[in-house]
Order: sequence, then structure tokens, then C-alpha cells
Amino acid sequence: MAERIERLAAKVAEAGLDWLLVSAPLNVRWLTGFTGSNGVALCPADPGHHPAVLLTDFRYSEQVAAQAPSAWQIEIASNDLLGAGLAEHFPVPDTGGDSYGAVGYDDRHLTVAQLGALQAAFDGRASFEPLSGSVETLRLIKSASEVEKIGAAAELADAAMIELLDGGLVGRTELEVALILESAMRRLGAQELSFPPIVAAGAHGALPHAEPRDVTIAADEMVTIDWGAKLDGYCSDCTRTYLTGEVNDVRSQIYDLVLEAQIAAAAAVRPGPTGREVDLVARKIIEEGGYGENFGHGLGHGVGLDVHEAPRLSRHGDAPLEAGMIVTVEPGIYVAGECGVRIEDLLLVTADGSKVLNGLPKARQLVS
Repeated sequence: MAERIERLAAKVAEAGLDWLLVSAPLNVRWLTGFTGSNGVALCPADPGHHPAVLLTDFRYSEQVAAQAPSAWQIEIASNDLLGAGLAEHFPVPDTGGDSYGAVGYDDRHLTVAQLGALQAAFDGRASFEPLSGSVETLRLIKSASEVEKIGAAAELADAAMIELLDGGLVGRTELEVALILESAMRRLGAQELSFPPIVAAGAHGALPHAEPRDVTIAADEMVTIDWGAKLDGYCSDCTRTYLTGEVNDVRSQIYDLVLEAQIAAAAAVRPGPTGREVDLVARKIIEEGGYGENFGHGLGHGVGLDVHEAPRLSRHGDAPLEAGMIVTVEPGIYVAGECGVRIEDLLLVTADGSKVLNGLPKARQLVS
């Protein structure tokens, strides 16, 4: 954690600020190791001269002491952390005056009301300046420990799906399948789910974010299942589309086209290309197959503490991929009234290519 403080401090200094206030819970967790629901971190531009401070309240006094390393000066505040509590426990200025300098904050996570409370609490003794995305930028590249945790979450999710498929799909409702999958993941050790599972059979699969219904899955349908487990705080994400019998030629063609696009795009994941360039690999195949208008979302996204984080693999993905990033590759085709197919893998960008972290087969699979 001390190394993370140093890396963030360099960004704070580069921005010409004296401090950075980190308030988003996942960013606080990544930076400090503290998992409580109420905490803010204060990172100085010069950690050799000023302490890095972690504030929480009385409820978490024992937890924060156990989770946060010695690199953090822990303060227990009795007041609102983003207001009087922070002002009360802010490190004393060493300039002889009462100015705390320029404090950066992430305007994507701090509300207008919270900013107003901070300004009122400091009463002109600090200036508050927006600095967005500094922690998220550091979170882009996963450490070896983070890669291991995400890989373990993916393996757990795979094991849960294997259990589900052993019991079959036909005759169960979409909702029942989702509940069985959730139960299996939790029984196998998941803290929680990355997101509520998507289970969509037949024409319902044309909804990319379909909610499971109390509708029985019939034979001779395609069933799209999107699921993920959270383990030790880190997420996994995977999608497969299964066949419950014979499907018509149109649906077979769509499946094969999505599979071709997914395999080609996954092969393009490596350091160097931008998210847009990798997205284009899959998009071109689907467009040439006649279904360009039916692939309306981006190819993929980053996964870590959050199931949807940077980088973006989409038409708006300007950043180049780098070794250590973990991304999804999940093209899909959605035809209203007919079907939907999505196939998704979770990939680690390596020095010379990529490594798939989940292990279930992608070829057409018949599940009774």
C-alpha cells in the first residue's frame, strides 16, 4: 500500500495540488485495504513530509486498524467525514499559517452538496480543485495479487456453471436457473455476485440486459447466461449462449458469426492496440455478416474491484491496451422477436498477447 501512496502522490504533485481527497469506496479500498462503508483517504503530494490519512467512524475502529497498513495515519472522526470530520483531523499546516493548500477531489464521485459541506467546514482555509480519475488510472494495471484474485473468481464462476449445466436447463424457469447459479457461486465461496445473473431464453435473449423471468425454458431454444462471482473483493464476468436442442438456420448462423467475431477479437488483445481498434475487429466481422445494426454495445470493458471499469473496448476506446490490464471480449447479436447471442471471455493482457482467465468452452454446446 505504501507503493500505491507513492504512485498516487506523484500524480497529485504533477497536478500542482497539495493533497488528494479520495472518497469513492472502491478507490479507498484499493488505496488503503480498508473495506468499510464509510471512509475517506487523504493522500499528500509529498508523503515524505506529510502523512497519508485515512478517516472512518467509531463503527470501524477495530476493522480499520486490522486492515489498513502502517503507511496510513488512521483517524476516527465523530462527525461527517466529508465536512467537519475531515476539517477536524486534517494534518496541521507546517507553514505557520492556517492554510491547508489546494485539495483535489474527484468530481465524478463527490456531489455538489458534499463539496459545499467541505468548503463550509474549511471556511476558506483550503481550495478544492477537481481532479478526476487519478486512482482509476492506477487501478488499470493489475498487480500479480489482483490477477490471481480475479482468476480465482473466474474459476469459481466456471465451477458454478458446470454444476448448473449438469442439472440441465429445459423445464426450469429463467428465474430458477439464475437462483441456482447464484446459490452455487455462494456455496463455492463467493462473497457476493459481480452482478445479478442474466438468463434469457429464445426471443428474450434479444435484450442484452434481460432480467430472468418466471418463464420455463423450452427445448430447441438458445439460452444466454451472463454471470460473475466476486471473491476477495474482485469480480469475474463471463457469458455463454447454450442450445437446448435443434435451432433453425438463422440462429445457427448468428451463433457462428458471434463466435467468429469473439475469437478474432480475443486474438487481437495485446499491448498496443486501442480499445477502438480491438472493437473494430469484431464489429467488422459482424457487419460483413449482415448484422452490424444488431451489435449495438461496445466489445468489452475492464474488470477488477468493479465489474465495469476502464479501459473501454468500444468505438470510444481511445486508450491503448497495456500489459496487466484485464478486459472482457463480448460481442453479441440481438434480433428482436428471434434470439440473442453473446459470448464473453475475461482476458489478461500479457507482455506478448493475452491469457484467457475463464475456461468454459465456446463452441456450440447442447444442454438438455
